Amino acid sequence: MLLSARLKAALLATASLTLLGAAPPPQPLGIGDPLFPHLGNPGYDVTAYDISLAYSGDNTAPLDAVTIIDARSTARLERINLDFAHGEASSVTVDGAPARFAPAGEDLVVTPAAPVPAGSPLRITVRHTSDPADPADGQGGWVRTRDGLAMANQADAAHRVFPCNDHPADKAAFTFRVTTPKRLTAVAAGLPAGKPVTRGAATTWTYRTAHPMATELAQVGIGDLTVVRREGPGGLPLRDVVPTADRKALEPWLSRTPGHLAWLQDRLGPYPFETYGLLVADAETGFALETQTLSLFEKNLFTHGGADRTGTESIMVHELAHQWFGDSVSPAAWSDLWISEAHATWYEALWAEEHGGPALEERMRRAHRDSDGWRAAGGPPARPKAPEPGEKISLFRPVVYDGSALVLYALRQEIGEAAFGRLQREWVREHRDANASTADFVTLASRTAGRDLSAFFQGWLYGERTPAVPGHPDWRSEAP
Repeated sequence: MLLSARLKAALLATASLTLLGAAPPPQPLGIGDPLFPHLGNPGYDVTAYDISLAYSGDNTAPLDAVTIIDARSTARLERINLDFAHGEASSVTVDGAPARFAPAGEDLVVTPAAPVPAGSPLRITVRHTSDPADPADGQGGWVRTRDGLAMANQADAAHRVFPCNDHPADKAAFTFRVTTPKRLTAVAAGLPAGKPVTRGAATTWTYRTAHPMATELAQVGIGDLTVVRREGPGGLPLRDVVPTADRKALEPWLSRTPGHLAWLQDRLGPYPFETYGLLVADAETGFALETQTLSLFEKNLFTHGGADRTGTESIMVHELAHQWFGDSVSPAAWSDLWISEAHATWYEALWAEEHGGPALEERMRRAHRDSDGWRAAGGPPARPKAPEPGEKISLFRPVVYDGSALVLYALRQEIGEAAFGRLQREWVREHRDANASTADFVTLASRTAGRDLSAFFQGWLYGERTPAVPGHPDWRSEAP
């Protein structure tokens, strides 16, 4: 093995510090995700987050916050790396004892008073700020609304809001405690844990999830909001959260969610969580987001004069389908994102076709025509190119949406509609509340079809050029 001059110098510096009795400087770590190599941290698994946020009423000012992380070590830890950026930590304790801490890149590196043995439970408490400044820098985290805040943490921005192990592979339970001026309302993922408590001029709202959640799916909304409750299929509690001034205008859209749920449950089985609803933000985001149990939408989607009923509802179905694909069954690595977006796009397109929109087959024919260009620009579905520097949202390219839904269309053509339907239901049943990979999907699809589909998926998921679609020899892909 040959060592570069830079690596030799680093090793010599580390050796010198060790000889002098000093630890090497803190370094950012990661779990080696192909697209986000510094995301997540090795050595521990988080079991629960308890996040307290104090909002002053000024959505440009940092929030005072306390994040408590319950975890179990998977290795001996002399240091504990947390993903955290865009805020300031003021103190850290590990199992109640003060710990040293220092920033390193987008990590907060914690040195406990004594090393943590492997296999030990541990509690990390971080007092910090959570800064909503610069929400338009393209990196995500807090979104400033007209009179408050909401969260948009996908793909890797939860650590811009609270310290965490910011990778979907480490799902955990969440409790949110949000204190606001009493004239405002706070909501979060999950269900209320008791009634709001008002002391003086402030009210504290507490919410708790009943199922594990990836950090990128966390949601907290604050503002002059109204919570609208109704019942969904099977008595499922639904709650939509909307700007109070727009409550009446939004009702025609909100009232359609029970029908969307019934339609998806007919195809996928029971809804996987304890509640669902829409958080409608008075902000210009340019996207909708499947935050768990409370999907985020911008108000203009519903209120602008040209709102198309079928098109708008298909977007609502897309985010709802994500509660199964992406939220309940989360990607094992970010290169597995195609599974989540392919299925959400699939059910969006299928719903639109059944409700007066474009035909699914025509949409897939166009996707096949454009697919080679999408692959050249963004990589094949299961081997996407990394996002552009400073533009994490550029990960969400056309190849991830219609380009990946085309994979499902080809698969249905290959194995038949009945086997395809069984695969969808079995996928969300077998991997509920867990993570699953592309290899897991190939394995289950092969088992469902009764034959090895590895060669089929190799071309469709990893090929630079798009294969021919079974049953459509006349379809042509246009080379870029």
